[in-house]
Amino acid sequence: MTATLEREQQAAPMAPMHRKTKVRPYSVFRVIALTLIVLTFIAPLVWMFLASLKTNVDIYDSSKAFIFTPTLDNYDTVFGRANYFQYILNSFWIGFASTGLSLILGVPAAYSMSRYVMKKSAAVVLLARIIPGVSLLVPWYIIFSNLRMVGGFEVLILSHMFVSLPLVVYIMMSFFDSLPLELEEQAQVDGLTPIGAFLRISLPLSVPGIATAAILSFIFSWNNFMFALVLSGAETKTLPVAIFDFVAYASIDWGGLMAAAVVVTVPIMVIALFTQKYIVSGLTAGATKG
Repeated sequence: MTATLEREQQAAPMAPMHRKTKVRPYSVFRVIALTLIVLTFIAPLVWMFLASLKTNVDIYDSSKAFIFTPTLDNYDTVFGRANYFQYILNSFWIGFASTGLSLILGVPAAYSMSRYVMKKSAAVVLLARIIPGVSLLVPWYIIFSNLRMVGGFEVLILSHMFVSLPLVVYIMMSFFDSLPLELEEQAQVDGLTPIGAFLRISLPLSVPGIATAAILSFIFSWNNFMFALVLSGAETKTLPVAIFDFVAYASIDWGGLMAAAVVVTVPIMVIALFTQKYIVSGLTAGATKG
């Protein structure tokens, strides 16, 4: 019996030895590089949030960078005495209105340029994306002043559309180029008109691209400072312009400035967090055709 057990143990395969895995220099470099990149982007946000909980004296004190007595006085200044709820509503309204109008005009325009190969029109759209917005501020101000529109919501929505509309057209053209033309041709054979094929076939398939264009357009409108600074009024002031109120001639209220910056940043971060998959899928959808 004992001899049989010994033969079975000898016949049994040896357990594999665990080999030591060698750490490649490239893997170490990649981890270090990613860590540095993440810290580069996160460190200013962390400093901004911590500074919003400090007094101006603590902000200038380097020994209280992380250990300090937090206070909410800066947020009380922002929401209590600075009327920031109205500025938040203004930013949301201008962002939604400019984005919605840009989609209504830009999606059909992008479809037409894609399907009918309008190279000259596409060049104009590209030119509109290249032209810096600051070069148009003075002409816009003169024109809208003569029309008595400066300080209203209409002029801010139109000025934001100058960038958001070419952005929508640029993204949607690439997306429509990636959609098979045979689907629309088959729909027209079945009795649909070209407009019907666009509404029933191409438009539902382009939802990821529309979501991407809408999100990016809204983010641009929310963060825009230059147009709102020149063309807005006391009742139409947006959040980025309202932040500028904490910068005085002789001093800067750093605590209030950082609290207001947190108020501006948090909604965009939440939107980007929950919509990142739509942004990635929409931007990569036009990378391949067919």
